[in-house]
Amino acid sequence: MRFRHRRTAAVAAAVAALALVVTGCQSPDTDDSGGKTGKSSGAANAGGTVTVGWNQPLFSMNYMSTNGHATANYVVTYLTRANWAYYDPDLNFVKNEQFGAMTVDSEDPLTVTQTINPAAKWSDGTPLDGSDLLLEWAARSGVFNDTSEEDIETDEEGNVINVTEGKVYFDAGDPAVQLIKDTPTISDDGKAVTFVYSEPFADWQYNFFDYPLPAHVVGKRALGITDPAEAQAAVVAAIQNKDAASLAKIADVWSFDFDINAMPEGEDAELVLSCGPMLVSNYVEGQYVTLKKNPDFTWGTPAKVDEIIVQYNEDPMAQVQALQNGDLDIIQPQVTADVLSTVQGLDGVQHESGYEGTYEHVDLTYTSGGPFDPASYGGDEEKAKKVRVAFLKTIPRQKIVETIIKPTQPDAAPRDSYNVVPGAPTYDATVAANGYAAYQDVDIEGAKQLLAEAGVTNPQVRFMYAKSNARRVQEFQLIHESATQAGFEVIDAGSDEWGTKLGDDTYDAALFAWQSTSTAVFEPAANYVSDGQNNFGHIDNAKIDELYDELATTTDPTRQEEINLEVEKILLEDGFGITVFQFPSVLAWRDRVKNVSMTPISGTMFWNFWDWEVAD
Repeated sequence: MRFRHRRTAAVAAAVAALALVVTGCQSPDTDDSGGKTGKSSGAANAGGTVTVGWNQPLFSMNYMSTNGHATANYVVTYLTRANWAYYDPDLNFVKNEQFGAMTVDSEDPLTVTQTINPAAKWSDGTPLDGSDLLLEWAARSGVFNDTSEEDIETDEEGNVINVTEGKVYFDAGDPAVQLIKDTPTISDDGKAVTFVYSEPFADWQYNFFDYPLPAHVVGKRALGITDPAEAQAAVVAAIQNKDAASLAKIADVWSFDFDINAMPEGEDAELVLSCGPMLVSNYVEGQYVTLKKNPDFTWGTPAKVDEIIVQYNEDPMAQVQALQNGDLDIIQPQVTADVLSTVQGLDGVQHESGYEGTYEHVDLTYTSGGPFDPASYGGDEEKAKKVRVAFLKTIPRQKIVETIIKPTQPDAAPRDSYNVVPGAPTYDATVAANGYAAYQDVDIEGAKQLLAEAGVTNPQVRFMYAKSNARRVQEFQLIHESATQAGFEVIDAGSDEWGTKLGDDTYDAALFAWQSTSTAVFEPAANYVSDGQNNFGHIDNAKIDELYDELATTTDPTRQEEINLEVEKILLEDGFGITVFQFPSVLAWRDRVKNVSMTPISGTMFWNFWDWEVAD
């Protein structure tokens, strides 16, 4: 079984606000129904085209794989895949009861049944059913993965180029789904799946297996079965019977076949099947994705517009210019002072400012063979920790905020928590006790002292960031200037390929961002547990693993807060990394589009796309 793909790539939290894509994209043509006049000419009505600016192209229709778990992919899957719930701007968890129901059958053991609307189907007419949910569990639980390090061959850039024949390798891992160890059962009509948790799970209601892939397509491509019903049945049988030979092929297809960078043709068009309000009708590489309204969609709120075009450009000011010209209708670019002032001065354009659920941070790498890796000092953990903490003391968080963020958000301040959003009820108490007080100001002398205690001089730090992102270039320059004063030699490892390099140990520090995808207390676990899908710094701390194991089964809010605080203290004391700021946000849209707003977590400006309307 051979394939070639990035082993670790962009993550849900990181990519929404980072740019590593093509500039100067051209606008697709729109028909008369789109009416891209850029002017409001009357009351809104159904139909028409809305063109939206975004900063990174779609690269996978499998949002739940390690590689595909990025906001760039979330945008398209959110438009094309039905789901159990969504978040509104007030972060209310709104259940989509038209799609299905989630019911608790038992508290001990925790048993949850998810039932899909009988009408739900994929855009090729195949029913959406329990086979799709069962496949998602098999992939994300990791219960069938049987590869060892020797079974996975990678090239020097971290690309997986070979997996031992017959070995099962689902490129995914979800600590929450891993709590379901026993194979779920499917109802006789195939529309309901029952999941039995091996232990209580506080966040079960958020663990709703979002955006499954079509099991019949996976079965067809993996097992050579053309009949959709037979392909679904074969996937179910392989999972239920623990058929390793079939599962190895299924895992290969699930993990990598759905990675695309242009509109698939011929039989490969099945890779963009929809079960939601919109259908992918065209994708021009690096430029735009066109989505048409799904005429058969009845298991949720249908879209009011006929067409949504997601147009890609990483340059925020280019997006603003396109909005002004009428080439874009809605944008939510990375905000700068120039972006904000320009948007505020545009005629026929409305805007909304606030904060995103995204935050900037610097993570250090424990296994890169560099100055933060104990192996560089013969396994001396304490020496490596002192060097990590010394570097964190040089990060000019306040200066970054003053220089880059306050011009667009006057009340901006450094974010002082890993896991609690500023403004949340527990934020102040967490900050008061987590240790961030020691990092309010740059401490060059303290950094020098720690390096002296460690006996390390002029440590070289390969610092990775998005090289095409103007804001991150400015941040790097400020960090470089500060860290150099303490004796660090900061090497510019900026890259346009930063997203695919995360976790590959070719750098020592990385500057990027996480974006929250839910309000679940367990959500950050994948960033910090030793085998976490998003643990790109490769921290391996038994106490953190133990605390998250406890959190997974803790329903007492007070204890949840205590655990979160304990984790934050460990991360800071160990020099894992440091948060910098919460992203300011500006959403701007032309008057011709109605019902536009944003939510601060994944979904962003797309959260209620079904309500968008265009003027006559």
